[in-house]
Amino acid sequence: MNKQEIKKFLEEKPGYLKAGPERLSERLDCSVEACKAALEEARLESKNSNDSAIKDFDSNEVSKEVETEFEKYLEDNGLTKEDVKSVKYWQTASGEQRFSVVTHQDKTDVQKIKREIKEFAAQMSSSLCKVRKPDTVYFSLKNPVLYEISLPDIHYGKLTEESLIQTEALFIATIKSLVRKADGLDIERFLLPIGNDGMNSEGMRQSTTRGTPQQDNAGWKETFRGYWQLIVKAVEYLKTIAPVDIVVVSGNHDYERMFYAGDVLSGWYREDKNVTVDNSESSRKYYEYGKNMIMFTHGDNEKPNDMPLIMATEQPEMFARTEHREAHCGHFHKEMVNEYRGIKVRFIPSICPADEWHKRMGYEAKRTGQGYIWNSKTGLEGYLQENV
Repeated sequence: MNKQEIKKFLEEKPGYLKAGPERLSERLDCSVEACKAALEEARLESKNSNDSAIKDFDSNEVSKEVETEFEKYLEDNGLTKEDVKSVKYWQTASGEQRFSVVTHQDKTDVQKIKREIKEFAAQMSSSLCKVRKPDTVYFSLKNPVLYEISLPDIHYGKLTEESLIQTEALFIATIKSLVRKADGLDIERFLLPIGNDGMNSEGMRQSTTRGTPQQDNAGWKETFRGYWQLIVKAVEYLKTIAPVDIVVVSGNHDYERMFYAGDVLSGWYREDKNVTVDNSESSRKYYEYGKNMIMFTHGDNEKPNDMPLIMATEQPEMFARTEHREAHCGHFHKEMVNEYRGIKVRFIPSICPADEWHKRMGYEAKRTGQGYIWNSKTGLEGYLQENV
C-alpha cells in the first residue's frame, strides 16, 4: 500500500491514529516507513480538523449567548483554544443550546501523583493517630449482619438551594438515622460505598469528567477537602459501633477526584485496624461477605442486563464461592431494581436536591437514603430507608 492508501485507511478507522507505525505496518502488511509518513500527515490533518471544529463553534448555528458562555468557560479554567481538543454542542428538546469541551490530555505521571497524595495523606493523618483512642474492641455477636449504608450521588459542591454546611449536616444526619433504625441488629461490619458522583465536578475546570460544564457553590480546593473530611466524620462515627469497609466508586462527574479522595482516605486510615479502604484502580469494585457478592459501579457505562456476565467474567472465583449476588449502582438519583439471571441490579436513590437545570427540565426524584442488611448465609434480608 502507498501513503495515500494508508491515509484513506486511517480516515476510515481513526482509532489507528493512536497506534505506532510498527503496529500499523503489521495490520496493513506494508513498510514501516510508509506507515510512519502516513501517520504523521494524518495526525496533523486530524489536529487541523479539530482546530476547525473549534473555530466553527461561532458559526450561525450557535447562539451568541452560548458562544460567550464558551469563551467564559475557557477564561474561568485558564484554557486557550489551543488547549481544546474538540467541542460538542447540541440543542435540548426545549430548544436550549448546551456544549461540552474535551481538552488535550497531558502526559502527567499518574503514579507520581498517586505517590504524592499518599505521602500528603500520611503526613496529615499522623496528628490524628496520636490523639485517637485505642482501637475499639468489638464483642462477639449472636446473629451478625453486614450493614451497607449507601448514599450515592450527593454531588458535594453542586450549586443548589442548600449550602455546603447543610449538605454535610444532611449526610451525617441520614447516616445516624439509618443506624438508629437498625438498633437491635447485630451489626458485624459497616459497608460504606462512597463516591458515585460524591463530588459535583472535576474541580478547577468546573465540568464533568467528559467536559460538560457544572455550577459549583465553592472553590475546587474547598470542595475536595470538605468531601473527604465529611467521609472521615461519618467513618469516625460508624467505627464506634463496628469496623468500617470503605469502597470508593468513581462517577461520571468526579471520576478523577474520587480516586484522589480515595488515596487520601487510604493514607488517613493506614494504621487503623478497624477501617479498610478499597481504592483499587478498577472502575468496578467487588465486595464479598459470606455467601454474598456485591458489585459496585456508577452505572453510566454498562448495560444492566450485561452486569451478571461482567461479574462472572471479572471475578469468577468470587462468583463461584457465592450464592447471593447483586450489582449496586448510582447515577440516576432514583430507585430502580431489575433481575437478570437471578442477579438483582439496583440503582440506588440519592439524598441530593435538584439544581436549577434539573428543575427546569422537570427531572424530579424522591430524596432517599437506604441501608441494606446482609446475612452472611441467607443473603439480603431487607433494607431500611430514610426519606428526606
